Amino acid sequence: MENIFLEKPTLIRKQDALDYLEENMKYHSDLNGSGSMDMCLGGATYEEWLLELKKREDIEYVSQINRCPSKTFFVVREEDHRIVGMVNVRYHISNELLHRGATHIGYGVRPTERRKGYAKIALYLALIEEQKLGEKEVLLECTVDNIGSNQTILALGGRLEKTELDLNDQAMTNYYWINVDDSVKKYALQYDHLICK
Repeated sequence: MENIFLEKPTLIRKQDALDYLEENMKYHSDLNGSGSMDMCLGGATYEEWLLELKKREDIEYVSQINRCPSKTFFVVREEDHRIVGMVNVRYHISNELLHRGATHIGYGVRPTERRKGYAKIALYLALIEEQKLGEKEVLLECTVDNIGSNQTILALGGRLEKTELDLNDQAMTNYYWINVDDSVKKYALQYDHLICK
């Protein structure tokens, strides 16, 4: 597999990001891990999305909109600098938000780059970011019928806590916990050589 790195969204990446968005729409794919990039489908500009990402790192702002702080990254392949996926890491999540369905990590891989191992390395990179933010355990969710995502979470140390109906989208959903330090340590040999420092 090619080397991979995380990159904060910038104006320079506008066309690449919009291509990523368009490909997901073409394949009728959910925009998982995109940090609400779907606001660009509702009339917002890319520049407005970038401003929203910046605001979502501000604890005061997110508390006003009843969310938790988050950071969004492109998952970039070094060889051709193509955006192959995205991750969104959320942190300092209150118990109230956890009980209402908030989770720590969202991740996605563009449809034409799936089944190549990028989801696992994207999740590993997200766990490293959570570790930097001081999170010890993180909660992830995916629908029961999303076999690939379930396998990815399990492969990175996910422990199934429960399966229940997600009231937001009316889908049966699996909820997993991952111990961040244990997972990063356990999978370092498998993934660290693929990460551009």
